[in-house]
Amino acid sequence: MKDLDLLMTEISKLTADIENNYPELYRFLDENPMTIPAMAHPNISKEIMRDYLNSLKELLRQHIEKHTENSKR
Repeated sequence: MKDLDLLMTEISKLTADIENNYPELYRFLDENPMTIPAMAHPNISKEIMRDYLNSLKELLRQHIEKHTENSKR
């Protein structure tokens, strides 16, 4: 349970960072992070949340990389 709580906290922080600093990216997120339940749910596992967190990190990395490349042109 504690691992899931830590994942949820990291997801919340990352989505808040995206919302505040990359609003153009935030609107493309499939889920509103406020709808992610704060307590254990039978259909949500640590692996699912870890994958979701990794996908958010990758999305942000690609977004930053693309915009860094575009600004160099």
